[in-house]
Amino acid sequence: MTTDCDVLIQGGGGAGCSAALHLAQRGVHVILLERGLVGSQASGVNYGGVRQQGRNPAELPIAKRSRELWGRLKDIAGTDAEFTVTGHLKLARNDEEEADLVAYLDVAKQYDLPLRLVGRNSIHQEYPWLGPKVVAGSFAPEDGAANPRLLSPALANAARAAGADIREHAEVVAHAHDGTRFHLRTSAGEEFTAPILLNMAGFWGGKVAEAFGEPVPIEPLNPNMLVTEPIRYFIEPNLGVVGGNVYLRQIPRGNVILGGGHGESDPSVPWSRPLPDVSVRAMELAVELVPAIAGAQVIRSWSGIDGRMPDRIPVIGPSRTTPGLFHAFGFSGHGFQLGPAIGAIMTELVLDGRTDIPLEAFRIDRFGTTAA
Repeated sequence: MTTDCDVLIQGGGGAGCSAALHLAQRGVHVILLERGLVGSQASGVNYGGVRQQGRNPAELPIAKRSRELWGRLKDIAGTDAEFTVTGHLKLARNDEEEADLVAYLDVAKQYDLPLRLVGRNSIHQEYPWLGPKVVAGSFAPEDGAANPRLLSPALANAARAAGADIREHAEVVAHAHDGTRFHLRTSAGEEFTAPILLNMAGFWGGKVAEAFGEPVPIEPLNPNMLVTEPIRYFIEPNLGVVGGNVYLRQIPRGNVILGGGHGESDPSVPWSRPLPDVSVRAMELAVELVPAIAGAQVIRSWSGIDGRMPDRIPVIGPSRTTPGLFHAFGFSGHGFQLGPAIGAIMTELVLDGRTDIPLEAFRIDRFGTTAA
């Protein structure tokens, strides 16, 4: 038996669930197929940063639009996903990194992103708990953090309430296009067809694109994440560093969530895990930033599977080979904040044929690998 609909979505992360919600709200019969549970990979296992600071300039219009949606998330999805506006403090540990922070101020100004440079004379006065290796910082007051485990399920529930059909444990194993409609078959033998397909399958989005003659050089990305026992709460801002080799935040309950480096995975299973040596190094770097967390017990570590592109920005936009196919995948470790807006943008591309967000930088054919 084949199930027909208006739009098929493959991938149940934050972006895919947001697309299902936005489409359903506009009266579209949409079916979302997720190979596992919604939010079980990149959207649910990441650090939870909701930041605009430090992004590739091409992503900033999306990030700004998404930040507005994050501010209304409780109305949109029934929960704020523990989103808290703590500010994002990006730190420099040497002269070169400080120069990087200064240079990014010009980018921020171009996109009306409020940033404040915290120089050598004030960084330790404002944040006395920072370690001596920190020489400067850049503070983004609009940024913050949220609980990644809450976002995708909430968006999926809101999409269901709006009429979307969200199907978990529905791994797609075959793709076809007959010139008019897409035909997808799951591992359980279910068949689905629609004139529109949204490829929002994270790392596995590369396989979907390849099935339609658009191979891309995507690689699995496995964040190496840890969380400590609760300790005294004192780290209010979300912390990052130039170069990104460590990042940490503390929740009001006292737990410190930190990450750095990469774990390992086998996407064909799929499984992923953090690595002990990488975790130890992340802990060392975190203690250099905030010496007072030394001795805190790590109570859990984890990883997941995201997709990383060579230029570290995603693929977003229409297929160059197949009418009705739209891509949004390969967010390279920083798609959590973008997810709500990506769903809105994909809905506009499908239903309106356009979006006000510039997408040229995200074209799938920028790698020159599209099959002839």
